[in-house]
Amino acid sequence: MDRMTSMATFVKVVESGGFSAAARALGISPSMATAHIQSLEERLGVRLLNRSTRKVSLTEVGHAYYERCLQILAEADDADQIAQALQSTPRGTLRLNTSVAIPPFLAPVIAEFSALYPDVSIDLTMTDRMIDLVEDAFDLAVRNMSVPDSSLITRRVASYRFVVCGAPEYLAKHGTPREPADLANHNCLIYSRSAWGNEWRFAGPDGEQSIPVTGNLHANSDNALRLAAVHGQGIAMAPSFLVVDEIRSGRLIPVLTEFLQGQYAINAIYPHRHHLSAKVRSFIDLMAKHFQENPAWADPCRGMAKKAHGDGAPTAPTLDLTATSRAGCSSSLSVGCGSCPASL
Repeated sequence: MDRMTSMATFVKVVESGGFSAAARALGISPSMATAHIQSLEERLGVRLLNRSTRKVSLTEVGHAYYERCLQILAEADDADQIAQALQSTPRGTLRLNTSVAIPPFLAPVIAEFSALYPDVSIDLTMTDRMIDLVEDAFDLAVRNMSVPDSSLITRRVASYRFVVCGAPEYLAKHGTPREPADLANHNCLIYSRSAWGNEWRFAGPDGEQSIPVTGNLHANSDNALRLAAVHGQGIAMAPSFLVVDEIRSGRLIPVLTEFLQGQYAINAIYPHRHHLSAKVRSFIDLMAKHFQENPAWADPCRGMAKKAHGDGAPTAPTLDLTATSRAGCSSSLSVGCGSCPASL
């Protein structure tokens, strides 16, 4: 028999003064209550209760055992209440894993979540590769890569596009590519861990294209590629959410936008669908809501005027990419680095 159930039955027999009353209180038969006490006594090898036709009383050993049972059952009840509270109300520590490039994209969500749920602390770890959520004890991962482990649950929380962009100075000096094949004449800044290798992929009026690219900088750092592009070293391909600030300010100019129509997913990934904790569920819901309400970050090229200087370099776009938080304050989305495919 279950030891905790037997201990609870023993305590109820003592408090009720008999087996019949205890059985009625517990909703079991008197014979079942008797069986629980006998199970305890047989396992312990001691007599816990003195029985008579009219009442039961504790033995010396039974009295000591009763006091400990009270403490154990109270602690078990406390543990149940703590678990139920964590399940129903966000609190505790949210262990979050992302790629190195994702945190700037998540920063407004994390700030809003912390304001809404002050009882939750966030432990953020960034890795280049997808980790084992279960083995490494993470609650949630946010990434834009496919997940090979089919046992994990994936929820799409946002979509984004890729942007090919360069600094105005670079484009003024080297010209603006008008179609993907023109990249053969440009210095392309290449992410060395891209799943596409030294190719950039496009989808536009002529269908899908894979264009080989070359350049004098290969890096496994998203930030290095973004900074190189900003300083005029070449042209970079980056997820749109990583270069929103640069495009907004005119430090980077998007090109070939009509050939970059594909959309890609940013996913929330977690180990279990059932009994999802309140902190994880609330964070995922807030992410999805935030990016549904603030879609401009995902496609910073939409609606920009396509004007050109006499030298062929396009003018800097004028965009309003201000994100408004639930609390009513506004702040521009922060962008930390550039990236190529699979860098996230």
